[in-house]
Amino acid sequence: MLTVDYQLLGLRAGDRLLDLGCGAGRHAFEALRNGARVTAFDYDEAELKDVAAMASAMHQAGDLPAAARSGCARGDATRLPFPDGSFDRIIAAEVLEHIDDDVGAIRELVRVLRPGGTIAATVPAFLPERICWALSDEYHAPFVPGGHVRIYTAAELRNKLDMAGAAPYARHKEHGIHAPYWWLKCAVGPTDDDHRLVRAYHQALCWDIGGAQPWSKLTRAADRALTPIIGKSMVIYARKTEATAS
Repeated sequence: MLTVDYQLLGLRAGDRLLDLGCGAGRHAFEALRNGARVTAFDYDEAELKDVAAMASAMHQAGDLPAAARSGCARGDATRLPFPDGSFDRIIAAEVLEHIDDDVGAIRELVRVLRPGGTIAATVPAFLPERICWALSDEYHAPFVPGGHVRIYTAAELRNKLDMAGAAPYARHKEHGIHAPYWWLKCAVGPTDDDHRLVRAYHQALCWDIGGAQPWSKLTRAADRALTPIIGKSMVIYARKTEATAS
């Protein structure tokens, strides 16, 4: 389940891509399939080991283009261990909302991006996120260690990217049918995965992700209809300006 549109990002074979907060690796793996040279970056060492193992298996199975390369790095998003201009493309998917110093993290992302390079930053969209916070304190910080620390508006994220030297040029929402799922989880308790309604909705999401027919036709039609209104994720694309480099 991808959140970023690689065409809008401008990803091409051979591009150096940083996947910040890679998690389980969904965006890193798709970038590899597109022939990118990917660095998966996260603070969670266990996640990185799993991503490295899967990327290695993809290479060994011959599932990747010749240009594709993969590597992993662990560290702090506010102190990236890379030289200036190291990457052509950057993805920061659903990570900035977890970082206290998001301005510092965005500055670091722009620093390691080459002039003219592009970044896709995805965060929870304002309305769905506001409803989650209202429904349950167990969903966000300070009640949950490592939880979400802020709710972004589109204007706030655009401004923070722009102030760091990356000019926004496109935006969209994604995952319309995921917002009600999280509202349901917050209503019954975010950790109660065994609630019958939560399990039933999760099954519908699995049908959607897995493409199980005929149900996936229904879920994907619902997602297309709901995404512009209540899409769970907001994506903003920005390009590093020449002035930033100088």
